[in-house]
Amino acid sequence: MLGIRLSFPAGYRNGRVSTVEETQTYLTLKSYHLRLDTRCYPAKPTLRPIMNFFLESIQVLLLSVWYNVESFIHLFLPMKKKSIAGEVVLITGAGSGIGRLMAQEFATLGSVLVLWDINQDGMKETARLAKHSGASRVHYYLCDCSDKNEVYRVADQVKREVGDVNILVNNAGIVTGKKFMDAPDSLIEKTMEVNTMAHFWTYKAFLPAMIANNHGHLVSIASSAGLIGVNGLADYCASKFAAVGFAESVGLELLATGKDGIKTTIVCPYFINTGMFDGCHTKWPRLLPILNPDYVAKKIIHAVLTDQVYLLLPRSMYLIAALKNILQWKLTALLCSYLGLAIEIDCNPKLSVHNKLH
Repeated sequence: MLGIRLSFPAGYRNGRVSTVEETQTYLTLKSYHLRLDTRCYPAKPTLRPIMNFFLESIQVLLLSVWYNVESFIHLFLPMKKKSIAGEVVLITGAGSGIGRLMAQEFATLGSVLVLWDINQDGMKETARLAKHSGASRVHYYLCDCSDKNEVYRVADQVKREVGDVNILVNNAGIVTGKKFMDAPDSLIEKTMEVNTMAHFWTYKAFLPAMIANNHGHLVSIASSAGLIGVNGLADYCASKFAAVGFAESVGLELLATGKDGIKTTIVCPYFINTGMFDGCHTKWPRLLPILNPDYVAKKIIHAVLTDQVYLLLPRSMYLIAALKNILQWKLTALLCSYLGLAIEIDCNPKLSVHNKLH
C-alpha cells in the first residue's frame, strides 16, 4: 500500500508570491493540490489481519478437536435417528432393485412415497409392496429422468397432486457395458444424462421448496466407481464422479448460505447383486464382497435417518479410497490391479449387463 504526499515550493508554502502569474499558480495549487510528491511511503501496519488469522485458526483447531471427540463418542453411542413420518420421499429408478427396496424401507417409517421410473409394471409392483409395508400413501409416475423437460413436467405434477418433496433420492442409473472406444456416442450421452444430469434437473425442481423451509434431505446413490476409476467402466465412472462432486458442491453451497436444515447423503457402494451387475464376481470376496441389496437398502435408510453425509460400502472402501488419494500413480495402479478393479462386460442392445470382475 502506497502513501501520497502533497508539497509546494518553499515560496508558495510561505505565501510569498511576486507576480500575477505566480499568484494564480499558487492559488491553483493551494486549492486543488495538483502538484504531487510521487515518492512512495509505506502504509502503517495494522494488527487486524494478523489477529483474524490467529482467531480463526484457533477456532478451526477447537472445532476439529470437538468433531473428532464427537465421532469417537458415536463409536459407542448410536446416533439419534430423526423421524420422517409424513415426509414426502421421492425415489427415482423405483421400479426395481435398490429403488424398490428403499421404497419398502421408507414405507415402514410412515413416509408418503413418490415413485419415478420408466417401467410402469415395475412401479406398480413397488407401490403394492410399499403399501403392504405400511406406507400411508404411494404415488407413482412414468418419468424418463434423462429428459429435462419431462423431469420438470412430472415434478410440477407431483407438487400439485402430492405437495413439496422433503427427501429426494436420486437413484436411477444405467451402465453401457462397453469399453470406452467401443461405446457408441449415444450410449455415452445416455449414461451422463441418467447418472448425472438428471440430478441437476431434480435438484432444480425440488430444492427451492427445501430452501424456503430450510428443511429437506438430498440423497445421491452414486458408486465406489465415483471415487476410484475402474478399468472398463470409463463412462460409468465419469458419470458417478460427476454425481459425487455435484452433491458435495451443492451441500457446501447450502451450508455457506445458512441452509443447514437441508442434509446431504452421498452413497458410494461397491458392486451390488442386482440386475445392473448380474453375475459379478470379486477377486477378494472378504475384502470387497458383492453386496446384498437388502443390506445396502437398510444402510442407506440408516444413513438418512442419522444425517450421515458419506456412506461407503463395504467399510473397506473408506481405506481404499483414502489410499488412492495419497499414493502415487504407479502404486494406485498396482493397488487397483491387486484388488481386481477391472471389469469385463458383455452388453446386449437393451443394456442388460453381464460381467465378470477380474
